[in-house]
Amino acid sequence: MQQFINPSPETWAELCARPQVELEFLENSVKNILARVQRSGDDALREFTRQFDRADVKQLQVSASEIGEASKAVPQDLKDAIAAAARNIEKFHEAQKQTLSPVETMPGVKCWRKAVPIQKVGVYIPGGSAPLFSTVLMLGVPSRLAGCKEVVLCTPPDADGKVNAAILYAAQLTGITKIFKVGGAQAIAAMAYGTESIPKVYKIFGPGNQYVTKAKQLVNQQGIAIDMPAGPSEVLVWADETANPAFVAADLLSQAEHGEDSQVMLVVNNEQIISAITAEIDKQLTTLPRKTIAEKALQNSKIICMSSVETAVDFINEYAPEHLIINTQDADGLSDKIVNAGSVFIGNYSPEAVGDYASGTNHTLPTNGYAKASGGVSLESFIRYITFQKLTENGLKSLGPVVEKMAEAEQLTGHKQAVTVRLATLN
Repeated sequence: MQQFINPSPETWAELCARPQVELEFLENSVKNILARVQRSGDDALREFTRQFDRADVKQLQVSASEIGEASKAVPQDLKDAIAAAARNIEKFHEAQKQTLSPVETMPGVKCWRKAVPIQKVGVYIPGGSAPLFSTVLMLGVPSRLAGCKEVVLCTPPDADGKVNAAILYAAQLTGITKIFKVGGAQAIAAMAYGTESIPKVYKIFGPGNQYVTKAKQLVNQQGIAIDMPAGPSEVLVWADETANPAFVAADLLSQAEHGEDSQVMLVVNNEQIISAITAEIDKQLTTLPRKTIAEKALQNSKIICMSSVETAVDFINEYAPEHLIINTQDADGLSDKIVNAGSVFIGNYSPEAVGDYASGTNHTLPTNGYAKASGGVSLESFIRYITFQKLTENGLKSLGPVVEKMAEAEQLTGHKQAVTVRLATLN
């Protein structure tokens, strides 16, 4: 990890930059995949699955028997853990339901909203080197609570053409039955355009690598809604001398092992604690099965020493991390100063891993600085609101002249006339 001591604000933009595939190459590659899937449908999906996943998949949809076999293959202790996590996620998201009451904005003028579930949603579940069955819970539970009519799940198969058993079990637990063996940008294309096997959806959810994220952004430009640009994982740990170096190192490595393009950041208040933390990173790194991946991610990562708390806050809000761990003496107080972050973990005993799995909050979060303008997935992500209004005769008599005056000022005579003809019948 590179170290920077009290860097000037002029350098922050560069320090906050995430690792990127060369943009022109990335966009051209993804555009090619999207076009081929749109043109050739299932045939293109099978070809890309052979190319990228080294699997020959004849039947793209996971069969009921495969789901049943997967359920038997998952150990009971893991089933119990998944069930416990699902209960917490459901409890947290159930509490987000709103009671929508009509509002009388003035006598005789009533306005209200109705929450309507998005009828068809697509869920992308990464399943390559780390099959993320936890993401199935994070997206499947709120989609069920929202009442989405059709949920389509796409995830890459292994070399034998099979989907990870825990992914299938979690999908079954949340009520998702339309599951397809398709990964990467081609899965996003399939859900966006529809193919012979995979239905077209109205909104696509789920994290992924830079190719998946770019595919989501491109289909979004074509009118398909997406949850957010959720790319390679990232964490920023803010630590002071009260932090346990072993805890800090473990938190940094827990994100570094996600992928080579992940990024971890450490912000400290003095240089003296850096050596203890880096020593712990080296020590714990040797025990990780995904050591090689984590090492590559650490090359893209940085340690920032800010002697001023206020400057550290400003830098963190500028970086806008997907995950922020505040491991300092006044963690609660400092958390109030954070305005740009996807999800915040406060204190020594709140590792980011609990949010990834089972605390109840959603782990599908904005990356790459998008936390400045976007929040993570919630129950509302699967809902849209329709507004209604109803006026009585007296309501129109009161409000009509206001509309007439405003329409006239905007030179929209037709708008004014729509009110005037009604008022004429009432007077």
